Amino acid sequence: MEAQAQGLLETEPLQGRDEDAVASADFSSMLSEEEKEELKAELVQLEDEITTLRQVLSAKERHLVEIKQKLGMNLMNELKQNFSKSWHDVQTSTAYKKTHETLSHAGQKATAAFSNVGTAISKKFGDMSCLFKWCVN
Repeated sequence: MEAQAQGLLETEPLQGRDEDAVASADFSSMLSEEEKEELKAELVQLEDEITTLRQVLSAKERHLVEIKQKLGMNLMNELKQNFSKSWHDVQTSTAYKKTHETLSHAGQKATAAFSNVGTAISKKFGDMSCLFKWCVN
């Protein structure tokens, strides 16, 4: 009996199948005509309130756009500002600084290594050309 009573007192929101069961249930036969009329009136009132709220939101959004235009702000400027701030935040982060330092050091080492390889290849070609000249002469 406690399990049944606890089930009726659950405070968790409805989940998947529960929502489907409630949506497909026909409670209209359990309501009196007076209750139905009250619910219909409440439904109309809620729909009117939602319409009013949408209109107020739309008016506020238009006003926001007007203010931004007067201040010279537009979407592109905002995106540029956001990007600049984000890029600055990245560049000043410790992780970026460490990564930049490491990659810079690795780049210097790679440049030196390629230079040494280039020098070695040039020397080998130089040695080969001398051998070739001796062979031809």
